[in-house]
This record gives sequence, structure tokens and C-alpha cells, in this order.
Amino acid sequence: MAIWCPDWPVVAAAAHLGLSVQLPLAVFERGEVYACSTMARVEGVRRGMRRRDASARCPELTVLERNEASEIRTFEDVLSAIEEISAGVAPVRPGLCALRVPSRFYGGEKEAAAVVAEHLVSAGVWDFRIGIADGIFAAEHAARRAAPQDCWIIAPGGSAAFLAVLPIGVLENAELVTLLRRLGIRSIGDFAALTTRDVLTRFGQVGALLHRLARGLDTRPVVSRRPPLDVNQRVAFTPALETVEPIVFSTRQTAERLVAELAHHGLVCTEVRIEVVTEGGWTGSRVWAHSRWFAASDLIDRIYWQLQGDPAPEPVCELRLLPESVESLADHGEGLWGSALNEHVERGIARLQGMLGPEEVLAPSLQGGRSPRDRPLLSAWGERQPTQRNPQLPWPGAIPPPAPARVFSTPLPSVVLSEDHRPVRVSNRGLVTAAPAFVSIGEDSELIPVDAWAGPWPIDELWWDPAQARRVARFQVTGVDGSAWLLVVENDQWWTEARYD
Repeated sequence: MAIWCPDWPVVAAAAHLGLSVQLPLAVFERGEVYACSTMARVEGVRRGMRRRDASARCPELTVLERNEASEIRTFEDVLSAIEEISAGVAPVRPGLCALRVPSRFYGGEKEAAAVVAEHLVSAGVWDFRIGIADGIFAAEHAARRAAPQDCWIIAPGGSAAFLAVLPIGVLENAELVTLLRRLGIRSIGDFAALTTRDVLTRFGQVGALLHRLARGLDTRPVVSRRPPLDVNQRVAFTPALETVEPIVFSTRQTAERLVAELAHHGLVCTEVRIEVVTEGGWTGSRVWAHSRWFAASDLIDRIYWQLQGDPAPEPVCELRLLPESVESLADHGEGLWGSALNEHVERGIARLQGMLGPEEVLAPSLQGGRSPRDRPLLSAWGERQPTQRNPQLPWPGAIPPPAPARVFSTPLPSVVLSEDHRPVRVSNRGLVTAAPAFVSIGEDSELIPVDAWAGPWPIDELWWDPAQARRVARFQVTGVDGSAWLLVVENDQWWTEARYD
């Protein structure tokens, strides 16, 4: 059984923005229409149109950008509704899922489809079609032939005959479809009539798989997903509590229940969201991370710190513990030689935070940047601070690895001279006036002969903002005494940013 929800990208985008799907809507991806609503199709909008052509056909068209993550999250409600009456749902893509037909339980295929349809309508899903066939491919296209909230059933063994009249474009492989059309193959039946050996020789493994689908030989099993665990815990206070100590004491059993529930499934929580709700509707939320995983005592500490650092303006009526990141316990267990973080160290850091405050004990992490001084990011221990500079992105102008071992908080004034003891400068085009021959690190330091150097790496930063614009160039310099330094020159002034140990 395949359950198809038409125009799901439009449905998900409209639900996210609070729009009605009865309006002319179109979801665009890479400047082309990816999906459109029924009203937009009535006005002549079609999939694959450019934005200008679609707007010319329908001036009232509302343009939406595709958000695949939103489509997946919204379709989760449909999957959960189906799982309430039938286990083993396999999502194919947002808007389409498949499951084994529970015909024996409900008395037949048509009766089972009627039960699924009734349950989806009661769950608030109105536009869907159901198809039943021998395989997922045929069942999907049977669902496309069905009326809204209805079912189209293909008799056993009839998938090949049903698919034969469909156009070749339903294969959804643009490269193969274009080639088949050039060869004069216009329908699925024409493609199925080719011999298996010729298809495999000419079109490879992908073509052979699509050829089997065209012949109605779809033997792919429906692999059901594992329903997501609902391990969120909450505790309500009646009457509402005003002081921190009673709230923390009343939440202890809830924290222990969360840890025990995760342990029952062989999981641990490494990142948790704590939400505090007051009588007047105010909600305080904060995400806490852990270097290893949260025990019940760790959760209690975080609740106490959050209530102390961000006190609620009104009496608290509810507190929620929502795991944000859950991982396997096997990945965080003790190593053979104690490779996991020492528990005494962890408790000692937690005690320091309890005495000094969570913001007074910091842990370093890495973020993106061109300069070594821009890359460290300090955040409170146990709390993951979001960074605006992704370290995985390319940073043109950054120095190549390895990174220096010691970065100075304040760059040291330095001097770089040529062979004739003249200052080395960098031109506006990023070229050095002479090769560095001597370097002096820090004020009143002696000159060291340069053994090797690399650079410059010129950077013209924030050139559009005159107040913050910088034009610098970095060099790697090695002295004859074995020392290695990272130097930067700006406005003909040399500085030492870091040292390689």
C-alpha cells in the first residue's frame, strides 16, 4: 500500500508560513517551479517553469522557497498517524510512504484502505490518495490515479499491464528518459518490451533496475522505520512554585526517569534542552551539552544553574526535559584503559561551576576564521555555544596547516629586514619588496637570521566598511636557531601572532 499526499512541498511550506493551500502557491528550487498548488495549476503554472514565466501566467502567484527539512518534519505527523493503526511504515520521500497491506486484519485490501483513510482524515490530513499493487513503484502510480481520499487497487499480477500505458517520464531519471525518447521509446510498455540483456548492456545497472520496475517485477521489500522514541519528560507543579530549591527537589525523580528510560534503550543523552514555563505563559529555554553524557545528578545541576542564572519572572507551573542529542551508550562507555573522561574530574568541574557560576568555567572549541586568534571559541563548560563561523567552510587567505601551538593574546611588535638591513614591505599587489633575511621578535630583541620563509598570504577584509577595513599579509618564518613564527604585516608594521613549537 502506497499513501501519496499530492503537492507536499506546497503543503509543508504553507503550513510553516500559515498560508492556505487554496491560494495559488508555488515552491521554487534553483529558480524553477518544484511544486505548485491546484489553483496555480488552474492558472497555467507547471513544474519546471522559470519564475518569470510562472508569474506571467499567474500574477497573484505566491512564491515560496523549498525547505526540505520542513517537508520532512511536517510529514512526520502523517507517519505517526499511520503508525497508530499499522506498524511498519516505510517513508519513501516527504509526501509518500509505503506499508504492507493489513488486509487479513481488516477483512480485505479495500477495507484496510478505508480504515487508513478514515484515520488520516480524523488526524487532519485531507488530501491523500492510496494505491495497492504488487510493488512500491506500481502502488505509487496507482495512488496517483486514485481520487482524493480514495483507493486504486491493481489486481495481483496486473502491475505490468497497468504500467505499460504510462509515459516514459514517470521513471524520474532525466538522463535516461531523454535518451529513451531520442530512441523513440515513449511509454513504459515500449521500454518493458526490450530484452533484459540489451537494456543491461546499453544502460547499465540503473537502466536494468528501472527495466524491472517497468515490467512490474518490483521485489523491493518494505523496510519499516523504527518509530522515534518519545523520551521527553515533564513535571507540572500544582500549585506553581516560586523558589528554586522546591523546583529542583521536585524535578529529581523526573530526571532519574529520563536517564532510566534512555538506558533501557541503550542510549544516553549528550545534549538536553531545559524549558521552564510560568503561569503567565513565559517560557525560558536553554540547551546544555555534556562532554560525556548526562546522569540524573548532572541534569539536576543544570536545572539549578538555569533557574539561578535566568530566574523566572512568575511562579513556575511546568518544567520540561527535552533530549536534543541522543547517542548509543556503547560509544560513551569506559575504554579498556579508562579512555573516557575521569568521573572525578567531571564532578570537580561541576562543583567549581556550582561555586563560581556556570559562566566562570570555560571550555575551548574551534570555529572558522583566517587568523589563529579568530579561531578559538570559549563557552561555558557543558554548554554548546553556537558559532557564526563554520570551521568546515573554506576560508580564503587562511594559513595552511599545521596550526601554531602557541597563539599570543596580544601580538608582539617585530621587525623584518632584508639582506641590506632595509625594512621588508608588502606592496598593494601582495608582493614583497625584498626577501626576509633577519627577524626580531618582540621589542628590544636581537636580530635572528632567517633560515626559511613562506608567504605572503594577503587578505583584504571588510573592504566595503571603511571603519573596519583591514589589509594585512601573513608570513611563516623559521630562524636559524630552529624557532618558527607566524608574522603579520599591516600598514608596514610587523607583528608576531603565534609560535610553532
